Amino acid sequence: MARQDGPVGLEEAVRRVLGEGTALRESQRDALDGLREHDTLLVARSGAGKTAVYAIATLMSGRLTVVVSPLLALQRDQVAGLREAGLRAEAVSSARGARAQREALDRAADGALDVLVLGPEQLVRRPVVDALDRADVGLVVVDEAHCVSEWGHDFRPDYVHVAGTVQRLGRPRVLALTATASPQVRDEVVARLGMVEPRVLVHDADRPNIWLGAHHASTPRERDDRVVALVGELLADPGGAGLVYARTRSHVEELTAALAAAGHPARGYHAGLPAKERAEVERAFLSGREDLVVATSAFGMGVDRADVRFVVHAGPPTSLDAYYQEVGRAGRDGEPARAVLVSRPDDIGLNQYLRSGGVPRTATLGAVLDALAAGPAGADGDDPATDQQALVAATGLAARTVSRALGVLLDVGAVVREDGTLRATGTTARQAAREAAARQEERQAVERSRVEVVRAYADTTDCRRRLLLELLGEKHPRPCGACDNCDAGTSVEVEDAPLRPGQAVEHAEWGPGQVSVVEEDRVTVFFAERGYVTLDTEVALDAGLLRAATA
Repeated sequence: MARQDGPVGLEEAVRRVLGEGTALRESQRDALDGLREHDTLLVARSGAGKTAVYAIATLMSGRLTVVVSPLLALQRDQVAGLREAGLRAEAVSSARGARAQREALDRAADGALDVLVLGPEQLVRRPVVDALDRADVGLVVVDEAHCVSEWGHDFRPDYVHVAGTVQRLGRPRVLALTATASPQVRDEVVARLGMVEPRVLVHDADRPNIWLGAHHASTPRERDDRVVALVGELLADPGGAGLVYARTRSHVEELTAALAAAGHPARGYHAGLPAKERAEVERAFLSGREDLVVATSAFGMGVDRADVRFVVHAGPPTSLDAYYQEVGRAGRDGEPARAVLVSRPDDIGLNQYLRSGGVPRTATLGAVLDALAAGPAGADGDDPATDQQALVAATGLAARTVSRALGVLLDVGAVVREDGTLRATGTTARQAAREAAARQEERQAVERSRVEVVRAYADTTDCRRRLLLELLGEKHPRPCGACDNCDAGTSVEVEDAPLRPGQAVEHAEWGPGQVSVVEEDRVTVFFAERGYVTLDTEVALDAGLLRAATA
């Protein structure tokens, strides 16, 4: 592809990326307006054209853009889309051979690329570090930025390396993009990426063309039978393509078999399948050769098919922002679509299990600390403080294990980043493990509360869209008219409620919090150390337990 002839103006960049006669959407223009002067976090609904923002910004700067993207399938789609828009884009990943990776990195360093797409784990590989140090990087894009946050629904520990990369490169501009992020997730994204005086832009997350509903079941069999029947109904009306989200790998296989037995053949997808088979399912669905997929949440980011008419969840997701992300795969063409949750009470307990997780073993943390403290290691003298490959060689641990351990050590202050390199601070592995365990306990308390908010969504008789959107930080006092509770007439208006979403409050025992959801007689408040708590509004206010925070 021909080399770009230096920076271009906004109108020319828009024409090249979006086509002749196409206008920017409000969220795109908002992000581009201040990106030259400010780091930016853009929260905009699925299908809002977030990729076009950094494609246009790249053409306007005439410098290299580095895109940090979490999944190979997503990276592949991004490169294809960027090339279609006329940009010179390459990806560096484990899916490409060593020679192809070297050539892509050399082109990036030599100014022969516009966009380099890579996973966060690549940021500590010596060849990548060297190439980026030689390149003229003007913009670092963090796609699916909710993955940065441990309170996000799809946390990736490797994202801990982004801030150090930005610092080492002399702080090029940072653009973080996500479709869903609660106020707490936004705050953590900004902090973990080290964003400087950022603009945080939150555009309307509402997808009014998606009707929302929920059904209850008493047993796993009743739940799955209801899902199969529901899929049959949805295939008939509205018809078109559909996604069914299952809880586990075995659940995917069970539902796939049940749907086939009912005359609704579907493809199964989960992380336990061979990579080749997963890629084939993705291609078949995205190309329209297959119209029904049963999957775990592994079938997610990068799934962009405009005519998905329904999304059914066989059991609740692990959080409401995860649910809205998955629901957002329906109706991207703007036409009517449906999203239905089928759950039973005991599914919530499984959610708590699925979201629980330990910290690395003390021995693992010790091995990484020892390798960092030892200085240069490896036959070629690489410094393990900047090269994950050397750390892997020095410790004998898997690359993923090293990356996760580094994330924990940075989090507890046992490792610090100085001038783009890492060094041990002298904290022992035992001390680091104790501190990590204490923080994990606090986070699990928050996670348990997030799971309870999912239960509230499944059980509410109020407007489902209100609960979803207010959890994401948007005020939505009026019933939506496009959910089962609005259809049943049980939704209420809360425009004159004494508390409002986003309001700062003080609890007599739990301290400062932020109102997340307002219902007719209940309010859900997020407290940093306790998570989401639902209170009876009248009792909490009359008893003085809750009051508006003073400035």
